[in-house]
Amino acid sequence: MDIKTASALRRLRLVSGPEAISFLLLLVCAVLKRTTEFNAVPVMGAVHGFLFILYVLFWADAWNRAKWPLQTAAFYFAMSVLPAGGFFADRRLKREAEDAVIASRARTEKVVGA
Repeated sequence: MDIKTASALRRLRLVSGPEAISFLLLLVCAVLKRTTEFNAVPVMGAVHGFLFILYVLFWADAWNRAKWPLQTAAFYFAMSVLPAGGFFADRRLKREAEDAVIASRARTEKVVGA
């Protein structure tokens, strides 16, 4: 894995958690809007919208650089539209990056035919 691919995956990981949190907070704000006088939906909607757009941009970049199959790319996109899906995407991206680093080191040290 080259540095640009690793950077693209890292950016996607960094935005997936805050995007999931903002989605959950937006859902809470929507419920509070209906049940109380508290209305933070416009603010949380803007925050979540910004983070969602960042997630989609970083997802497209990671898909392009990592050369994911369609199924993998669809999984990561689906995680962006599910509440708390960003947490699952972050965990899987972390595992994928660690595996890639291990394989890269093994190839560099010529330990195995990885």
